[in-house]
Amino acid sequence: MAMSEDAATTAEEPQTPRATRGRVRFKRTALMAVPAVALGGMLMTLTAQGVLANQFSISGMPFTIKADSLEGEHFAQYGSLDEMIPNSPNQGNTGGQVLVAVSAMKTAKITNLCQSVDLGGVNLVIHAGDDPNNPVTATDLTTDSDMLTGNTADFDNIEIGGDASTYKNSGRYGHGNPGVFGQQADKVKLTKVYQHNYASTALKFSLPNLRLSFSSKGC
Repeated sequence: MAMSEDAATTAEEPQTPRATRGRVRFKRTALMAVPAVALGGMLMTLTAQGVLANQFSISGMPFTIKADSLEGEHFAQYGSLDEMIPNSPNQGNTGGQVLVAVSAMKTAKITNLCQSVDLGGVNLVIHAGDDPNNPVTATDLTTDSDMLTGNTADFDNIEIGGDASTYKNSGRYGHGNPGVFGQQADKVKLTKVYQHNYASTALKFSLPNLRLSFSSKGC
């Protein structure tokens, strides 16, 4: 069969090889799965169509997590919207919806965890896992963050840009909805972790050396 000039040119051009899966390291990285503006428009549309389902209604009061290190296996991350109850007193100018990056891990280890929430002039603070040999552990862990940073971030076999609905290895909420941008990796390790979160879930959460207190300062 005869080929057109355009087709012949295309056939002669070398094909760019697909990127090989491997280990990626980012330093002083702010982790977000997708550009916020593009993701925001897409998620607002999906929510209006009733496509996105939420795990639960958030209070709208964010909480902070800091840790020396966080190690997870079967990591996934994708964009979503968290929603408050109708007419929540905490919605401010958000309209009751918060754009978040959901980070999911099948198993996780967290060293020297500090979690705090500002209750309005006083902070509820939790410390746990300050012994590196006895860290906080969790299974089917998810965190819904509008900011996540680490001094270093190491990923094993990372894939970026997949459809989050196809993810199967990261626990109950380790997958997004059809058409949502996602990334996943076999393993992840972050150091000097900071998270600004609106929600978190876990099938099991173990906090050795737990200390709960009220303080004028958070984490």
